[in-house]
Amino acid sequence: MALKRVVVTGLGALTPLGKTVEAYWQGLTDGVSGCDYIKQFDTTRFKTKFACEVKDFDATAYLDRKEARKIDRFTQFALIASDEAVKDAGISKENVDPDRVGVIFASGIGGLITFQEEVTNFAMGDGTPRFNPFFIPKMILDIAAGQISMRHGFRGPNFAVVSACASSTNAIIDAFDNIRLNKADIIVTGGSEAVISQAGVGGFNAMKALSERNDSPATASRPFDKDRDGFVMGEGAGVLILESLDHALARGAKIYCEIAGGGATADAYHITAPHPEGLGANNVMKAALADAGMTAGDIDYINVHGTSTPLGDIAETKAILNVFGAHAYNLNISSTKSMTGHCLGAAGALEALACIMAVTRDVVPPTINHFTDDPGLDPGLNFTFDKAQKRTVNAALSNTFGFGGHNASVIVKKYVA
Repeated sequence: MALKRVVVTGLGALTPLGKTVEAYWQGLTDGVSGCDYIKQFDTTRFKTKFACEVKDFDATAYLDRKEARKIDRFTQFALIASDEAVKDAGISKENVDPDRVGVIFASGIGGLITFQEEVTNFAMGDGTPRFNPFFIPKMILDIAAGQISMRHGFRGPNFAVVSACASSTNAIIDAFDNIRLNKADIIVTGGSEAVISQAGVGGFNAMKALSERNDSPATASRPFDKDRDGFVMGEGAGVLILESLDHALARGAKIYCEIAGGGATADAYHITAPHPEGLGANNVMKAALADAGMTAGDIDYINVHGTSTPLGDIAETKAILNVFGAHAYNLNISSTKSMTGHCLGAAGALEALACIMAVTRDVVPPTINHFTDDPGLDPGLNFTFDKAQKRTVNAALSNTFGFGGHNASVIVKKYVA
């Protein structure tokens, strides 16, 4: 059977830079840091005291107060961002078949805040098991996909994807495959994460994964800088509406871009560290290019995983040089995590969204917080340091890599009829 072409017809975002797609994109292109001292809990005894939080968030500004209490913060994010995306796509009961609209959504961790609260309350009590009846459905990470489907009445394929920080890229690829195989007309896809809590920050601190630059939170996330010392935790949600081209044209939907292809691989090396030569990253970019039927020379921009860790940034650039060869020096490369922090399971969707906007607007967002060149990195590569750059972006590739050695890459390109 001929595979269907898949396009993007709607976008939604809730981020440390802004609570809409346009606010998020404006923050990225302006080079704004979303990082500040943590407000969600007392960090006095924590090694890291900052993160990229969604600012001034009040779920009841978007959701019914009673319903908001029944869901974890990560699901609140997912519902709000998906509402924006569904509205942006112009989806209504009149122009879609709900049995052909699915939700494939991701989270790396799910309801950690709920889990922490419930277990803490039990441990501080008298041993009597007094748990919130919504404890389990608030915590499980598939509940975001379920809640989105119930909110809009979408009865197509519905499940969650988890592969740590590659989760929402894998969700996008699964959505892409379901549509091109004609298993659905439309899929709401993306990811959400909200784990800025004592357990989340304390756990990543114990792994020595987080930056501890407490004297300067806004400059703590500094991918590819010589003095990078770990990633900055972020939170938020990114949502894409993927749709078969023929269905989008039939209902007169606006089209942002086309999904060209995706790839997934494993490092099979270490639970947290990347393969030192970037083997998994190398293989996943090649797989995405092959799936898209494209060559390395077709890519204009790479939104890298670029977490600001000493090992990860080096390994990824090695892989880029290996895959792209001489064309690597023609690419724009940037890490938007320098502004959003690392949004874990939501990172792939938010960074794919940045790639979509780059393709749509012909602007590459920057890598901010560059102060000192790293002698271990090729100085000929264009990391788009400090300021956004205008250029024609016909195709962009987004990389995401997760603990456990999971790698996923997706390619978006300009839509041509």
